[in-house]
Amino acid sequence: MDEPTFATWLAGTEFLNPSQRGRTYQALAMAEANGSFECTGTAIDAALSRDNAGPVPDGVKGRTTAHTPGRDLLSKVGRERIANFGCPHCGSDGVHRWGSANDRPRYRCTSCRKTFTPLTGTPLAGLHHPERWTDQAAALIGGETLAQAARRCDVHPTTAFRWRHRFLAALNLDKPASLSGLVEADETFILESFKGKRAGLPRPSRKRGGKASKRGLSREQIPVIVARDRTGATLDAVLPRLDTASMTAALGTSITRPAELCCDGGSAITAFARRARIKFHVLPAPGLPKPEAPDIHINNVNAYHGRLKEWMRRFHGVATEYLPSYLSWRRTIEAFRDASTPEAWVMGAAGMGP
Repeated sequence: MDEPTFATWLAGTEFLNPSQRGRTYQALAMAEANGSFECTGTAIDAALSRDNAGPVPDGVKGRTTAHTPGRDLLSKVGRERIANFGCPHCGSDGVHRWGSANDRPRYRCTSCRKTFTPLTGTPLAGLHHPERWTDQAAALIGGETLAQAARRCDVHPTTAFRWRHRFLAALNLDKPASLSGLVEADETFILESFKGKRAGLPRPSRKRGGKASKRGLSREQIPVIVARDRTGATLDAVLPRLDTASMTAALGTSITRPAELCCDGGSAITAFARRARIKFHVLPAPGLPKPEAPDIHINNVNAYHGRLKEWMRRFHGVATEYLPSYLSWRRTIEAFRDASTPEAWVMGAAGMGP
């Protein structure tokens, strides 16, 4: 096809309706199936530019406005995931468009020949009503309860519960690979909860979170370790027991030499530091660094504990089963900071978190 003919054909593509666009994508994909198409960011942007077009003026004959609020966001998720991870089935970068299904773009890998959507292999796969996902993300940003999130998204509370934990599933894995420099680590304790469990409780149920039956530390308190370096990177974990083995499992691959550990001198954390041969500083009076070493303190991690517990108070108890998800929720709020937008949270739920 010569250049003038191609230019004429290309100019006419903006007048195609959704069905015609899908047939065009498939025809182009079949033409490329035996070749090699590297799906770079520029190529993906060009392939999806028509999907991201805004509303069409009424005066343009033949154009349709089959645009849903969630479609642009799904196209963006698809571009980012392909650029970062390639094909979700085999990891190949050879990917091209393969029409649409249920108003969602589809892609096909030239290596394994499998098709997929922007959400294949993510916790969001299979969820309906993508146009309401930004409302769910806004509920996460605001730390809303299930009842508030259900009203915001106009869904049943059980649906809001499922959406919440689907959104948080990928964020559970979105942790820093390592902490560097001066690392503050300290444990805190959260009351054990069987919230939502109707039968088989090992103790009488409590109302709206309640209080422990014993003062101080006991088996009713679940240990949580939090480690933060001076850049703000945060690592947290629920410990099955407050011992060296649990501490090593939680921190062993993330805090290594030449990092230096600041702690309060607990037996589990100091034993971990000795085994890992990490230099550690014990603070005899947490919150009061020595005058000769003002940078050696655990004020940052203790402040994080305070923000975490104050934020969790609104939920009137969090089921211990779901405690890791709520730790990830709070960690993501802190990680996003000023960049916390609904679109960013949807991207994080699709595996591209902060």
